[in-house]
Amino acid sequence: MKKRNLLRVPVTQGLKDIYSMDMHAAYQAACLNQFNVTAFGRLAAAISVVRTALVSHDTKILNAVELLDAAIEVLHVVRQKGDETNIWDIPETDRATVLDGINVAEQCIGTLDVALLALTAEQLLQDINAE
Repeated sequence: MKKRNLLRVPVTQGLKDIYSMDMHAAYQAACLNQFNVTAFGRLAAAISVVRTALVSHDTKILNAVELLDAAIEVLHVVRQKGDETNIWDIPETDRATVLDGINVAEQCIGTLDVALLALTAEQLLQDINAE
């Protein structure tokens, strides 16, 4: 069977806006003490997809992956605490790190393509379901 080549369609402003809204809405919920597992999931998924896609795309954007990794590290701690206590919160001391991750994800998403984002999201979901 012949493998289909996916079209390399650049990320549109509309898709970038969807990712941005997912990240910023979740972040704002955390700042307003209205953070929950759903908001956490949206934020973590968006940042993780962009980070993984950047790595597979072999990005040359300075410090992008490092800033995203720092945000993911904070979110990992948030998830552990949330899973144990059912209290979902980004500590105020860590919010700047997460916001930096959101901002770099927004800046970098335009360097990616839609197919790469879709494949990355699908692969991450498969990895999570396999755990």
